[in-house]
Amino acid sequence: MALREKLEEDIKTSMRNRDQARLDALRFLKFAVQAVEKEQKKELDDAGMIEVATKQASDRRDSVRAFEEGGRDAMAAKESAELVVLEEFLPPQMSVEEISQLIKDAAAEVGAVSIQDKGKLMGKLMPQVRGKADGTIVNQMATEYLESLA
Repeated sequence: MALREKLEEDIKTSMRNRDQARLDALRFLKFAVQAVEKEQKKELDDAGMIEVATKQASDRRDSVRAFEEGGRDAMAAKESAELVVLEEFLPPQMSVEEISQLIKDAAAEVGAVSIQDKGKLMGKLMPQVRGKADGTIVNQMATEYLESLA
């Protein structure tokens, strides 16, 4: 089933089940997809929808962190619940071990040996992990790896 069909079916199911929190998250994703389609003047395929869902999930993670730091637990819980719904539209997330191995392989491939080579390393990594890992975590792990080489 294509992601667009899954999204539509999940919206209908959430409406039938009167699951307002899930429905809100799904509608927000649908709105974001429609906005990108309007901007690009074309219908998104599954890869495009994954990209939009990834961006939305990243925004939710940032919101959860900000709300937790601000002591707004109710808002953090709401954003976390929406994040769980969005993650259903993403490919399985990579484990820390997989990311670590990918960093080592990419560093060897581009010849990254110090923190000054981080741009080359990230340029190689990000297309490989897009949608499969949180970019913030990948960035942090890459920095730690490069610093350990020094």
